[in-house]
Amino acid sequence: MAWKQRPTRLPAPFLRRLTLDPARVEKWEDYPFSLPLFSGRSFELAFDRPVTIIVGENGVGKSTLLEGVAALAGFDEAGGGKGYRPVDHSRAIDKSGGALARALRPQWLPKVAGGWFFRAESFFSVARYLDEAALGAGPPPDFLSHSHGEGFLRFFDERTRRQGFFIFDEPESALSPSRQIEFMKLLRRMEKQHDCQVIIATHSPLLMAYPGAALLRMTQSGMAPIDVTQTDHFRLLKEFFIDPHGFMETMLEG
Repeated sequence: MAWKQRPTRLPAPFLRRLTLDPARVEKWEDYPFSLPLFSGRSFELAFDRPVTIIVGENGVGKSTLLEGVAALAGFDEAGGGKGYRPVDHSRAIDKSGGALARALRPQWLPKVAGGWFFRAESFFSVARYLDEAALGAGPPPDFLSHSHGEGFLRFFDERTRRQGFFIFDEPESALSPSRQIEFMKLLRRMEKQHDCQVIIATHSPLLMAYPGAALLRMTQSGMAPIDVTQTDHFRLLKEFFIDPHGFMETMLEG
C-alpha cells in the first residue's frame, strides 16, 4: 500500500494487525525466527488501542519485534523517521527487524505517512544529524545542549506534535521517574489528539501503568494481556519498597 501524504481523519490505531507468513520464512533456525516466540511457526498480534505497551524479560524478542514493525512502517530499524537512513548509526546497531518485516503481513487502516522509531542507543546520532541538517535554515533544534533526559523530552515533544505512528524502545533509559511522568503527559496529549498510534517496549512499571493502554507481556510462549500489578517488574519492586535493606541482603546472598 502506498504512503498517504494527506492526514487521515480516521482515529488511531492505524496498524490493526500483524501476522507471520510462514511461506516467507527461509530458515526457521536463523534469527529472529529461532526465537521461542515463533516456535509454533505462527504469530499474530492485534492492536485495538492507540497506545500499546509491551513488557518482558531481555532476550524474548521485544526489540526485534519493534524493529520489524519499524521496517514495515518505512523507518530505519536503527531508529529514525521515514526517509532518515544515515549510514553511521545504521551500521552501529545490530538489526534483525528487516528479516522479520519481510515475513510479516501488516493490516493498516490506513497507513499514515508520519512517525518515528525511537531507540535510546541511537538518539545522539539522530539528534546530531537533525542539528546539523538545520544549519543554514534557521536555528537548529539543539537537542544535544541539554541534559540527557531533557534532550529526550524536547525531542519527543517536537516529533509527536503531528499525526503519525510512533515506536519507543525503552524510552525510560534516559528518564528519571519524574521525567517518565512528563513523558506520559506527552502520551496523553498524543492520545487526546486521536491521530497518533504508539507502541512502547519498556521495563518501567511507571510506564506500564499508563491508563488505558493495552499492556502485553511477551514470553517465550507468546504474548498475552497482563495487569501491571501482575508483572514481574512490579512484584520485584513491591518487595523492594516494603523492605529495601532486607530485600537487598536477600537478593545479594542468593
